[in-house]
Amino acid sequence: MGQPSYSAAELAERFGLELQGDGAVRVHGVGTLARAQAGQLAFLANSKYRSQLAESQASVITMRAEDATGHTGTVLVARDPYAAFARMSALFEPRPLRPAGIHASADIAADAHVDPSAHVGAFVSIGPRSRVEAGAVIGPGCVIGDDCVVGAGSELVARVTLVTRVRVGQRVTVHAGAVLGAAGFGLAMEGGMWLNVPQLGGVVIGDDCEIGANTTIDRGAIEDTVLEEDVRLDNQIQIGHNAFIGAHTAMAGCAAVAGSARIGRYCLIGGGAGVLGHLEVCDKVMVTAMSLVTHSIREPGEYSSGTPLMDNRSWRRNAARFKQLDALARRIGRGQAGKDPADPDDQSR
Repeated sequence: MGQPSYSAAELAERFGLELQGDGAVRVHGVGTLARAQAGQLAFLANSKYRSQLAESQASVITMRAEDATGHTGTVLVARDPYAAFARMSALFEPRPLRPAGIHASADIAADAHVDPSAHVGAFVSIGPRSRVEAGAVIGPGCVIGDDCVVGAGSELVARVTLVTRVRVGQRVTVHAGAVLGAAGFGLAMEGGMWLNVPQLGGVVIGDDCEIGANTTIDRGAIEDTVLEEDVRLDNQIQIGHNAFIGAHTAMAGCAAVAGSARIGRYCLIGGGAGVLGHLEVCDKVMVTAMSLVTHSIREPGEYSSGTPLMDNRSWRRNAARFKQLDALARRIGRGQAGKDPADPDDQSR
């Protein structure tokens, strides 16, 4: 198959964009505004990069109408240029051919069901009572345990493990190495020894979700761990048992959500951030990178915690002073308690 190529006019019609300039100009790839070459599509989403526009070699650029004023090249006008670019750039992403059928090396339980239109790759294992629906792709080395479902049009890229009782919705992508449905971290102390609490629930993944490489989502203790539709998880994220992640929430790499926490819809959780167990985070909350959520959040907005990076000498001084805060606060409190607000001669005010 040859390299895909589209004219500016074709892209405008396909994605509902306004065309300015030569509609016959063709593009066969994408690039950044500063580095794109002839024959490539670029975007301008942030006006602070508008100075790069005059020197850009891109054949077609998508941008807002106000940024396009005075530009003589071919433009696709969009209200959200970055989103438009994302949709158009997907046309140039090479997709491996995944023919329908089951590889000869796959091990499929007798009572499992694989739709004839699905693709099951090499060395895949599918356990009893599990189901792979129409058009799904099960990449090489994947393990699907007992009582699992992979919805229509979903893809397990490679070496993905669905341990047990995992239900994956439609058009979901699970990247390599992810583990869904492992036993949650449930323990009880008895006689000085830890006792494992059986994890009898499952995992439910809504439609159109994406789960990053080596991310782990534990199954629930009694009820299910749930991701609603269009949740996007980056690589190496931990979701604890019985957690609930609301629709359209996105979490960056190495974030962690402890058991039974509830995250609302349209939330953004930065890289390395943590949410403690049994907390609730309302809709439309942004938690910045490396923050730790230690209490429930009831109001939408942006939240941060942690200490900004500084030179080591300053950090040591501030760390020493931090240890003295409690004693200092107590001294101030005692001083405030000793004041007489009615005494005009009180010089401590």
